[in-house]
Amino acid sequence: MTFNYYIIYKPYEVLTRFTPEGNKACLADYFKLPKDVYPVGRLDYDSEGLLLLTNDKALNSLLLQPRHAHEREYWVQVDGAVTTGAVQQLEKGVDINVDGQMYHTQRCKARILEEEPPLPPRFPPIRFRKTIPAPWISLTLKEGKNRQVRKMTAAVGFPTLRLVRYRIEQLTIAGMESGELKQLDRTTVYKGLRL
Repeated sequence: MTFNYYIIYKPYEVLTRFTPEGNKACLADYFKLPKDVYPVGRLDYDSEGLLLLTNDKALNSLLLQPRHAHEREYWVQVDGAVTTGAVQQLEKGVDINVDGQMYHTQRCKARILEEEPPLPPRFPPIRFRKTIPAPWISLTLKEGKNRQVRKMTAAVGFPTLRLVRYRIEQLTIAGMESGELKQLDRTTVYKGLRL
């Protein structure tokens, strides 16, 4: 069997699957791929960025094993002048609601980005308010609870306005446009994911 590997820059407001739901756009609206290729992991409808697609089932199960906990870096535009204190709280872990239970997030890496990251514009753009800053932070996690990043920034008082997954381990969307696809070989993917 031939294994295929792709990374895509998932656009904003696109479902992380090939089958439509209601009037929401899905991956099939952007990418024509072999029928047996599917997304590894998920990225929320209102999030953008790196998504790995493959027909290599072994890769999916490897990534789900706790000993292969892999870094995922998110670039997050937040509402308000984020403070160093808030970033330190994020690093130590915060309490969020996961399926009706309180959960304390694992330690992570967090930092304020000094300038706007090199990303394609989002359509539609975030709401712009002259009097309220909308800075960017980088959050690097090794876990992925449902809507975790959004819940974390809200927990420290700075709601998420735009959320982009920039990288998984060493695989990134650097230089990619929204809706772009790159085909990779097995060696590049496994090495990039440190497997």
